[in-house]
Amino acid sequence: MNAKRIRGGSPRRGLRGAVLGAAVAAALLTTTACQGDDPVAAAPTAVPSGSASASASGGGKSGATAPTGDSGTGSAGPTATGTGDSGETGGGNGTQYPDCEAAGLTTAVELQDGPGETPRHFLLTVTNGAKTPCVLNDAPQVRLKAGNDAPIVQPLVEPDSEPVVVEGGGKAYAGLYVFGNDEGGEAQYDQSDRFTATLVAGEGTELSGTLVFDLPDGLGTVSVDDAARVNGWAGTEGLAMRPINRL
Repeated sequence: MNAKRIRGGSPRRGLRGAVLGAAVAAALLTTTACQGDDPVAAAPTAVPSGSASASASGGGKSGATAPTGDSGTGSAGPTATGTGDSGETGGGNGTQYPDCEAAGLTTAVELQDGPGETPRHFLLTVTNGAKTPCVLNDAPQVRLKAGNDAPIVQPLVEPDSEPVVVEGGGKAYAGLYVFGNDEGGEAQYDQSDRFTATLVAGEGTELSGTLVFDLPDGLGTVSVDDAARVNGWAGTEGLAMRPINRL
């Protein structure tokens, strides 16, 4: 009797187990399919733009992502002021200040040679008569003879590319060597009773107006020749004259 119940009940339990197993398998398949369609579950982990991981993944577009804080409108941000010039207000001299104009400068000349020596070395000084700064570029275009047809004195060295900012009421200097001949005697040399100079704009063009440098008191004229050289504008007398005094 008991043996029959065991054999008679075993098929029903086996069928019930098979039904339950099929139901579990179906549930697992449904869960897996749902996860594949879930955008949250399928989204990859975010990688910072420009990182080594992004490069290794082959995602070429991730490196072109706009930097953090960029609105994406193409704006480059505010332009720095006071460090450059557009060329409209400062002559393209690289500063926020305008080029100096001849009409706004006063001039002076100081002989650097001692008594009894041939006058050769001169310090040219300009003073900014305005209250606001202005800029001197390169070397002045000095002529030792009257008229715009007179030759321009060659710079001693390549002019410094850095402009000299002359404060309101401040000064700037240029060294000038006018005569290199040592023959002396009865030889006749060209004479000059003044020096003139044209200023140069930031973009290298000549500015209007001429600076006139009258000779110091006690000098009517000085001998000049083609050995003359001029040193570019400087902020101190020493910087202006040191190379010239070696001639």
